[in-house]
Amino acid sequence: MYVRDKEGITKRLKRLEGQIRGIAKMVEEDRYCIDILNQIEAAKGALDKVALLILEGHLKGCVKRAIKTGEEEPVIKELLEVLDKFIR
Repeated sequence: MYVRDKEGITKRLKRLEGQIRGIAKMVEEDRYCIDILNQIEAAKGALDKVALLILEGHLKGCVKRAIKTGEEEPVIKELLEVLDKFIR
């Protein structure tokens, strides 16, 4: 895996982990539904950002390397399958 900022991504994921725990606590405390939904949406946005950073690393590392070696077809197919899941 090629990730330019592995430490930064790890920090983001740890913050996200705390955010998810916070959402669980909100549910346990019977907090206002809209407040919970807003926190869920924020967490989804943060997770999408992490996914984009990892995708960037994949493109700049694995995909670039596959293109240079002439082995891009399976990597492009795999990438398209993953992107299809993301846009659903």
